[in-house]
Amino acid sequence: MAIAPLAERLRPEHLDQYIGQEHLVGKGKVLRVMAEQHRIVSMILWGPPGVGKTTLANILGKAAGLPFVAISAVASGIKEIKEVIQLGEKSGRIVLFIDEIHRFNKAQQDALLGAVEKGTVTLVGATTENPSFEVISALLSRCQVYVLEPLSKSELIHMAEQAIAADKELQAHQVQLKEHRALLQFSGGDGRKLLNLLALLMEV
Repeated sequence: MAIAPLAERLRPEHLDQYIGQEHLVGKGKVLRVMAEQHRIVSMILWGPPGVGKTTLANILGKAAGLPFVAISAVASGIKEIKEVIQLGEKSGRIVLFIDEIHRFNKAQQDALLGAVEKGTVTLVGATTENPSFEVISALLSRCQVYVLEPLSKSELIHMAEQAIAADKELQAHQVQLKEHRALLQFSGGDGRKLLNLLALLMEV
């Protein structure tokens, strides 16, 4: 049986497990309050790769207690959007997470407008690009934009220590965090890259 990638095995399910973005998920901050109140609004999560956009969307969707559908703009189009809208109409409301939403063209983004405006679909879009240039203004005006930052050195170290303490595969291979400078240098604030590097240590 294939073992899931380390980043997937360790993906947080609650904000208390989430590392980074304290300006958004710290005590009393906007997304923390949103999760505690079990509500969610349409939003764009803008930040570099590996800083927790997908994980944050999953956590918020789960906290809201609504049906959650995730698609990638790279592999999806208007057909998939219409299918999700139909699901939302049947269930009353649905959370749609679109990874790399900047890859959708104008027509694809236009297809979301009506459902987002009605509230049938609560949109959570993730992007590495400036949404002011990549998301159509009509859709952007219906979303809150939250900026995610690269993980700090201390957050990356915390993530690595937590991974080693929690993952049985890392423990079985006796992976230890003796020299973290190289890990931090090659990770560059990217948590996914850090975990991939830790996974590589199991093969050394």
